[in-house]
Amino acid sequence: MVKIRVTARQKTRFSCFTLEGLNSFATVLYFNYLYFFMRDRFGFGNKRNLALAAFLGLVYTISAWQAGKFAQRRGYFNTLKIGFGLMAISFAAGLIFKCLSAQILVGALVTIGTCCIWPTLEALVSEGEMAARLPRAVGIYNVVWAVTNALAFFVGGTLIENFGFKIIFILPLAVMLLQLTLTFWLRRQTTEIAREADESIAAPASEPHRPASPRAKTFLKMAWLANPFAYVAINTLIAVIPGIAHKFNLSPMFAGFICSLWCFVRLGAFIALWHWTKWHYQFRWLGASFAILIASFAAILMSPNIYALVVAQIFFGGAIGLIYYSSLFYSMDAGDTKSEHGGIHEAAIGIGNCLGPAIGALSLQFLPGIPNSGAIAVSALLLCGFGGLIAIWKTAR
Repeated sequence: MVKIRVTARQKTRFSCFTLEGLNSFATVLYFNYLYFFMRDRFGFGNKRNLALAAFLGLVYTISAWQAGKFAQRRGYFNTLKIGFGLMAISFAAGLIFKCLSAQILVGALVTIGTCCIWPTLEALVSEGEMAARLPRAVGIYNVVWAVTNALAFFVGGTLIENFGFKIIFILPLAVMLLQLTLTFWLRRQTTEIAREADESIAAPASEPHRPASPRAKTFLKMAWLANPFAYVAINTLIAVIPGIAHKFNLSPMFAGFICSLWCFVRLGAFIALWHWTKWHYQFRWLGASFAILIASFAAILMSPNIYALVVAQIFFGGAIGLIYYSSLFYSMDAGDTKSEHGGIHEAAIGIGNCLGPAIGALSLQFLPGIPNSGAIAVSALLLCGFGGLIAIWKTAR
């Protein structure tokens, strides 16, 4: 019988993916259903939910950028402990304090804590990987968070109907405490990794990361432009899902079932893009995805019936999948400061999280008489982003 020895490095990598999956489930359960909570508890409509989403997006932008640099300087595990600890305290506060101002503050603190987690985990799963194996690491990373993201969105409404809105605080709080415990264990494993490296005298040296070519830098710029616009669409959509649910008379449970379809399509796209790599550094794939994103986003928000909503989500999920995957892959492939690049990648997400809902809220405030004014305004913003993508590509050529 052949025994397979699992190294400390492999255990650490598996633990990072475990942290990633748990964190994705907890944060999606909270943030995606926060807007239902605000609607039912404080009477928030589309405009106020979009304004809240824009505020949280601004917090995310600033925090992610700084957290990526902090992790690079102060250490990955110190940053993870701060993030999980802050999020645990925030979820506990959300259970205790019921007023509107407290809930907005809780949302902001959870956002800051989240920003300590994602750039750090992205760096941990990519650090030390040879160039040939990096696509596999990024592929697994994307699939893990996408699975638990889709699952949380799908079952979140059912959990709320069975346990009430307190579940969006209690369950994430329990997950954060579990993650904090796992992080302390994971930190101890790094000592064993260092010892293994000293003992592996015959092992070949790791392949140094190849310098980023001008072409790679161009695609990194385009991906960093496209990804925030993808999140313009995503965060605008998430903030108005309670409104879509009301439009089609859907309970939170059925809204979770139907409106999470694009998350599962994105998961399928991640799996396909992980195994099929010919899209790497090919503009036609990134450009086509951006165009499909714009059309499908507008179709979702202006869907006349459930069937149109379902079809639009299929195209939306596929486009989002390639755009996000491009941003993370090029961020990890084009340099060695992994957490700092991860912080920029996440900060770009935050820009989209802020800008899209802000434009949607302003259009509803100043153009209330125009049907679908929010969808039209955000779609126009996405078209501007598409123009910027083409401009970068033409300049580089």
